[in-house]
Amino acid sequence: MIILSCNNISKSYGTDEILKDISFTVEDRDKIGLIGLNGSGKTTLFNILSGETYMDNGKIYFQKDLKIGYLKQHTNIKSNDSIFDECLKVFEPLIQMEKELRKMEQDMSIEGSKSNSTKLEKLMNDYAQLMESFNNSNGYGYRSEIKGVLKGLGFKEEEMNKKVNLLSGGQKARLSLAKLLLEKPELLLLDEPTNHLDIEAISWLENYLKEYSGAMLIISHDRYFLDNIVSRIFLLENKEIKVYNMNYSKYTEQRKKDIELLKKKYEDQQKEIKRQEEIIKRFSNYGGSRYIKQAQSRQKMLNKMKLIDKPMDNKKAKITFEPKIKSGRDVLRVEKLCKSFDGEKLLENIDFAIYRGEKVGLIGPNGIGKTTLFKMILNQIPYDSGIISLGHHVHIGYFDQEQTKLNLDKTVIDEIWDDNPKLNYYEIRSILSRFLFIGDDIFKEVGELSGGERSRLALLKMMLSNANFLLMDEPTNHLDIDSKEVLEDALIDYEGTLFVISHDRYFLNKVVDKILELTEEGIKEYIGNYDYYLEKKNEIIVEEEEDYKTKTQIKLERKKEREELEFIKKKKEEIIRLEKRIEQKEMDIEKIDMLLCKPNIYDEPEKVIELTKKREALEAKINSLYEQWIILTEE
Repeated sequence: MIILSCNNISKSYGTDEILKDISFTVEDRDKIGLIGLNGSGKTTLFNILSGETYMDNGKIYFQKDLKIGYLKQHTNIKSNDSIFDECLKVFEPLIQMEKELRKMEQDMSIEGSKSNSTKLEKLMNDYAQLMESFNNSNGYGYRSEIKGVLKGLGFKEEEMNKKVNLLSGGQKARLSLAKLLLEKPELLLLDEPTNHLDIEAISWLENYLKEYSGAMLIISHDRYFLDNIVSRIFLLENKEIKVYNMNYSKYTEQRKKDIELLKKKYEDQQKEIKRQEEIIKRFSNYGGSRYIKQAQSRQKMLNKMKLIDKPMDNKKAKITFEPKIKSGRDVLRVEKLCKSFDGEKLLENIDFAIYRGEKVGLIGPNGIGKTTLFKMILNQIPYDSGIISLGHHVHIGYFDQEQTKLNLDKTVIDEIWDDNPKLNYYEIRSILSRFLFIGDDIFKEVGELSGGERSRLALLKMMLSNANFLLMDEPTNHLDIDSKEVLEDALIDYEGTLFVISHDRYFLNKVVDKILELTEEGIKEYIGNYDYYLEKKNEIIVEEEEDYKTKTQIKLERKKEREELEFIKKKKEEIIRLEKRIEQKEMDIEKIDMLLCKPNIYDEPEKVIELTKKREALEAKINSLYEQWIILTEE
């Protein structure tokens, strides 16, 4: 069933046309990825759908009473409440319903004490209806639901009482996402939902969205995330939208075929245009009215021809960044490294080594100490104990998310050229174009660039430096998919050594050949990409379980069979006991129902209230017993 339909939407800002004749439909339970270059109009489209921006032309049909939830990329919640209390605001109707139930109970008690009350029966009926609605809306479970979502998105139990105004920007973004998921709108508009999430939280969000009952449109540059969630791709390109009814991986394959086909059509059309122009020129040179009319006729036909835009070539030229100095085989060695803050240990006994030519990914949950480790390697902060040693001729280049080394007053071309004066103008322009700085973009001042453009410039500047050991902290943040691919290709060809912190699993899969996982227990090494890490991690978990079972079997071999039989016997006895208790409780409810069916019972309103409460307690107990019974019978 269609819940949203857009027809010929257009939007311009002044003379700058952003969207042109955009048409698409969204059906119930659709999971759609909206992709395109930065600046292609994705967020503008979301703003139009959410009603925050007016469209110039077109029509939008919404299903009646459609509830839309919009997660913006940049949010700034201001509140003096705690994280948990901020989420409670989502359930304000339920909280009010709960208060109304308590008030109705008091009113029924008062009316019940009167000898001739005409309001009591209506109160009781209203109370029963409201209680049913309360139960159906998860009235008794919403607090647990809040905790589950907050924990899934990376908040610890002890953080839930923290004031919202004390949170970082990333924490506020996670809180906004939590509130949106708890609201459960029929249509989710998610703009970069994986920003500020670590890998564990992204995995939780993936599982949550897979089971989400509503529809969703997701703007994301996280290709691994898109592959796991969406079944349709909307590509915003050249102000228009193209629909692909497939996941991201299949889309990339189809996209290559489409570009090749479009390229052929463009070339064929250009040949035809050139042929017609030559005929027109020849007829015009012949003179004579007949030839001139034919030339004019052909020119009219040519003017009416719908021109095919020249397709962008998806094959990007490879760039090889060769370190000017080759390092020794041993690039970095860390031994027994420890670091504490305010008496609390963050890193303890960290041991690992990195060798020339390796591309190493550092992963782990937020707050585990990844960036702190980088800063100690860079001598930016001291460490408590241990050894950090760099090898011979190792020159470090560091990419930080703040791009502090960029001069905001310089133009893009000068920012690169001043550090690389031996390159000529055409070499500089060629390199900049590979990082998507094309045309007049190279003459923009750095201070005018977007976050993604600054990231690209900082990456390029670092890769053209003398560094042969690159330390990179979340280099793909703020980059669109094309920019990520340019970066990935450059890093794959890079002949130096790479050490990178990243939550971008697609990037880790494509670029790195070793994973270091930082945990509370220390650091673990996996020789391979991210998929290999997942595979080996699962194998280790299985092996540990098998080793544990083997040791236990040695100790309990003689008792095992007897204990298993005893367990089965006790389980059967417990199931029978539960069934009898359920049967007894159901009989008690039947007795209460029989009493409530007697007309004269309503002469005693207090008795009616007492029986109603007793019946509700019995129903709750039966539900609890059934849950226990289901668990036992499914084991």
